[in-house]
Amino acid sequence: LIALSRRESVGGLAADFSDPAALAATVDAVAPDVIVNAAAHTAVDRAEAEADLAERLNATAPGVLAQAAARRGAWLVHYSTDYVFDGSGSLPWREEAPTGPLSVYGRTKRAGEDAIRASGCRHLIFRTSWVYAARGGNFAKTMLRLAAERERLTVIADQWGAPTGADLIADVTAHAIRSTRTVDPDAFEGTYHLAAAGETTWNGYARHVIATAAPLLAAAGKPALRATPEAVDEVPTSAFKTAATRPLNSRLDTRKLRSTFQLDLPPWQRGVERLLAEIVT
Repeated sequence: LIALSRRESVGGLAADFSDPAALAATVDAVAPDVIVNAAAHTAVDRAEAEADLAERLNATAPGVLAQAAARRGAWLVHYSTDYVFDGSGSLPWREEAPTGPLSVYGRTKRAGEDAIRASGCRHLIFRTSWVYAARGGNFAKTMLRLAAERERLTVIADQWGAPTGADLIADVTAHAIRSTRTVDPDAFEGTYHLAAAGETTWNGYARHVIATAAPLLAAAGKPALRATPEAVDEVPTSAFKTAATRPLNSRLDTRKLRSTFQLDLPPWQRGVERLLAEIVT
């Protein structure tokens, strides 16, 4: 396993997505059997003012990776997003549903998908949503900080999706890659929706975070939160002005993933509870 960042070199190699030509040379030098691309421009609002950079990172660079993979006969695993859809309706999105991104981020991620498919390389594209991890910033940490500072919070209640842990995505990815090493690898190629089971709003997510964290903080002898789950007020998306338009319906239908790879996906609450146990204690 060779893991490259955009700056720190490994054996003189790095993965600078802002320099597609250098990225192609890195792939040729590493000569991988499988490329897993977890890089992207994910600052959704900032992308509105950085459209050229978002295009380079989210569309051009994945296309270069795909072309390099095709030359080698390597697999490319790529992560995409619910933002390729327009967020209409209330049904979970199927993989074959028409796309209609509302933002620069969504449009460039869709362009990255298109470039990968056009390259002819063997690929797995996983669309996911509301991703979090214990490391770095995330929604749960923000809610805990605000709940410690304030007695009432206001959180959006008309955007629907499923919080999905990076650890779950990594586990599914490993299982999928192993599946491609079988006698019929081409049976697995394609686009899949990967998200934890169930659905909630950002408001429901915040309430669950606070309710779960409260006893964990008490058990750890840490200060209690000032806000309770009942003190998280519901507001519409329109209450917060942002540069990029968010989809209201980010539900993803995962039946294809579960059927193809014989997987059961855990409820979103389980992953969030595991996250909180790690960051609170």
